[in-house]
Amino acid sequence: MSLDTPRTEPRIEPRPEPRTEPRPGRLPTHEARQRLEHERATRLTQLQAIAEAGHDAEDQLMSTQKDTIERVLKEIDAAFTRVKDRSYGTCQGCSKPIPVERLEILPYTRFCVPCQRNTA
Repeated sequence: MSLDTPRTEPRIEPRPEPRTEPRPGRLPTHEARQRLEHERATRLTQLQAIAEAGHDAEDQLMSTQKDTIERVLKEIDAAFTRVKDRSYGTCQGCSKPIPVERLEILPYTRFCVPCQRNTA
């Protein structure tokens, strides 16, 4: 090799980026967490409004609403657990993926629509 010949460095191919996309038909984990956080914050705000309404509101109606909100909060907490253990988005009835559209509407659901109908 002469001194006039430019030296070429070996070409290093970049490594492909690790796959961070969700599996097809799955809601991305970060989006699931955001939706669940929003649902939790909404329900906690509703509980606070009920508590502040005090005795002016009809007690029976407020009690029923409070019970419903607390039940949904438990469902949201259970959904966070499913996100952690990577079972989020899998129907607990048939073990098939829950459609993303359903998770977008009801992010804490445990069942696909057919299995939900069977549990009702």
